[in-house]
Amino acid sequence: MKKSIFLVIFAILTLAASCAYAYSDVNEGDWFYENVTEMSENGYLKGYEDGTFRPSGIITKAELVSVVCRAAGIQPSAAVNAHWADGTVQAALKAGLFDWDEIPPTGETYDEPITRQIAVKIVMNAFLKDRRGDYNEVSSSVKDFSELDGRYYDSVIAAYSSGVVFGDENGRLNPKSSLTRAEACAIIMRAAKIKGGLTPFVPTATATPASPEVKRGGGVSENGKLRVDGTRLVNERGEAVQLRGMSSHGLQWFPQFASEAAIKATADYGANLFRCAMYTSEGGYTENRAVKDTLVSAVDAAIRQDMYVIIDWHILSDGDPLAHADEAAEFFAEMAERYGDNPAVLYEICNEPNGNVTWSGNVKPYAERIIPVIRAKSDGIILVGSPTWSQDLHEAAKDPLSGENIMYTCHFYAGTHTDWLRQRIADCALPVFVTEWGTSSADGGGGVFLDEARKWVDFMNERGISWANWSLCDKNETSAALRTGADVSDGISPDELSESGAFVFGQFAK
Repeated sequence: MKKSIFLVIFAILTLAASCAYAYSDVNEGDWFYENVTEMSENGYLKGYEDGTFRPSGIITKAELVSVVCRAAGIQPSAAVNAHWADGTVQAALKAGLFDWDEIPPTGETYDEPITRQIAVKIVMNAFLKDRRGDYNEVSSSVKDFSELDGRYYDSVIAAYSSGVVFGDENGRLNPKSSLTRAEACAIIMRAAKIKGGLTPFVPTATATPASPEVKRGGGVSENGKLRVDGTRLVNERGEAVQLRGMSSHGLQWFPQFASEAAIKATADYGANLFRCAMYTSEGGYTENRAVKDTLVSAVDAAIRQDMYVIIDWHILSDGDPLAHADEAAEFFAEMAERYGDNPAVLYEICNEPNGNVTWSGNVKPYAERIIPVIRAKSDGIILVGSPTWSQDLHEAAKDPLSGENIMYTCHFYAGTHTDWLRQRIADCALPVFVTEWGTSSADGGGGVFLDEARKWVDFMNERGISWANWSLCDKNETSAALRTGADVSDGISPDELSESGAFVFGQFAK
């Protein structure tokens, strides 16, 4: 763990109110003496074990954010990675002190020096967010104002106008240069005093519980057999229902994350849905029938956990569902025979039709073959994809399927699919079920795009659209819900969740 001038997060300080904090390199008469002493007395700072403060040392992003949060009373949230400051950085991001790209909350840049322009923005957002200044006055007095990135104009102008920063003896801010520890103390103290002064810091005992609070609800025992009423999914009493949960990744690659322990852990966070993604090719069912055993085991585990469960015929690289229609008919006949009377089971008959396929020419004829096979044994919910990776809802709306308890799937990834796809869902007038979505780009990487993901979650919640997030695994991609190496045999602790997983798991019980 890194030794820092700042409190190692969650450490308990033993402070004496009369202590003068006599650091060997901080002396009366130093320009930073009063700032450092007062901040130390209030619990915001701590020196090194050798008795030094190192005022001319460069402050890192994690250190600056940690001290600002203590001084502003922002308590740490649940950590996503193992860095000592992560809980505080996560809380600061949620509080709007900085943007995702400035200090990505994945931890890679936490120990890098922070630039002056970002530091000023964080301090002003923490203490004096509503302050404004005169552009003409500040831009003409700060000699290197033109070197500022435009996104920092408002905070720097407000900081100069409020007396939080003054620039150096040459009238320069040096916005893209690093900041010393003493300089950081100075701007934090000025902003805090303008706001109204300091309050002693009282650390929380912990911000990362060893296990989640169990938040079960909305399962099969509560809602019973589901059906489609117009465009809505409703329970056995006719009340609108929204299912929220996780999709597995390919069962042939990540069977350990479709185990009963993994499914139970997901349910304990409040999920009432699990999707079993059984690939048809790429080592899946058409090439290796044994993967069906993994699927059945996962379906049975979800049922035991009182969850609804999707049996997903996961076509992807074999984009035309007609390519394996015979195998699909055989498979769904067996599944409907096995689970036909079970209200927990939903049938997704074609994951993502893609390539040179059309709704009327490929997908609809396939669905019209498979649906009767299922209906021979089950009247459960059947989920049908559409071309262009289950996004051509407008084509399905022109030529819909006949029959009851049929829903149309839509898949999206927050970094790629935005307002236009939400509008398509709103306009299609079909019962829609989002059986796969991610916080990343469509390739599973990039991001995490939490602002756009929040828009999507709000959109689905407002319309009662059920969803399964991609995916419950520890694959090295940003859409994965688990950190690499996560061991789910004893549950899923908050520190095993990735940034995406922490966001998604936080939505289950809302």
